[in-house]
Amino acid sequence: MEPQAPRRRVTIVDVARHAQVSTTAVSKVLRNAYGASPEMRAKVRRAIDELGYRPHAGARALRGQTYTIGVMLPDIRNPFFPDILDGITARLADTDYQVFLGPGCNGEPEEARVTEAMIDRGMDGLVLIAPVSQRAHLEHVASVVPTVVVGRHGHSPVYDTVTDDDVAGASLVVGHLADLGHRRIAHIEHHETDPTRIAEMPNAQRADGYRRAMRALGLEEEIDIVSTTYTQQGGYEGARELLARPRRPTAVFAGADIVAMGVLEALTEAGLSAPGDISVAGYDNTTFASFGPISLTSVDQAGHEIGGNAARLLLERIADRHKAPVQVKLSPSLVPRRTTAPPPEQTGISGSGQRGVQPFG
Repeated sequence: MEPQAPRRRVTIVDVARHAQVSTTAVSKVLRNAYGASPEMRAKVRRAIDELGYRPHAGARALRGQTYTIGVMLPDIRNPFFPDILDGITARLADTDYQVFLGPGCNGEPEEARVTEAMIDRGMDGLVLIAPVSQRAHLEHVASVVPTVVVGRHGHSPVYDTVTDDDVAGASLVVGHLADLGHRRIAHIEHHETDPTRIAEMPNAQRADGYRRAMRALGLEEEIDIVSTTYTQQGGYEGARELLARPRRPTAVFAGADIVAMGVLEALTEAGLSAPGDISVAGYDNTTFASFGPISLTSVDQAGHEIGGNAARLLLERIADRHKAPVQVKLSPSLVPRRTTAPPPEQTGISGSGQRGVQPFG
């Protein structure tokens, strides 16, 4: 049996003939340009659907636009980032833009490789989520292609930013735990040494918010910070270090929900529970935080809204490269759940007598 010849690609000429309009009219509809009536748009869209026409990305690139947007993720394992992606894709749903993802792997060389690859492929704009690269590199990228940076608090004349008020979010956690009667409130942060990232990254802002809130509540002597990583393993190691203290904390504020998962794992391994022995709070309000057997107290920083704002700002910057930079800062809210409660010495009930979270036991 003879192999079938490859099917010929449907062209804009085919669409024009099928719709009985000019190729110029089809081009206007595809570009959403002025001059095409609603009836004309309907005819062309119907012809596109019937023929299965797909615009040629290479040809679009030659005309200066590919209708593709690159999104750089620092860590594909962090369950918070899909919330941001959902917000981005929802905002772009009624446009011709397609999203392509690239892993930054929490490293400057890896981020540079991903962003340069996206630029080389002619993407119309980039959303960089919590990038660790130096500001000079971010500004270089933004000078080449419209860019929105998510999760960096620094301002730049060449790119827009979307952040959560991480200082306020940390204060919400500390205030909640203090209201429950906790004084020995520890914090697990992501280790950072670079001065710029200390000033701009969410992890550093949350650690600063924790310190400020503890001081404001007269608990400066109880400040206790362990520096690991914003990973489940980092939370596990940080909790193990805290549990080895001669005077262990009664509550742990994990800098991210993924960190809190590691804390819960370490508690279970030690035969302890949350909140029976130690209360645990996270940050991000990820999907698993509301999962019944876990029920993690967490800060909701509205990931979907963050993503939606990032996509909106990027579309605006694609339309006008010279517009003034915009900084959007969203206000977080606390979602109390079952992993936080008054400390054991206040209730008189030990972990063995109070129902707690032991998801790994």
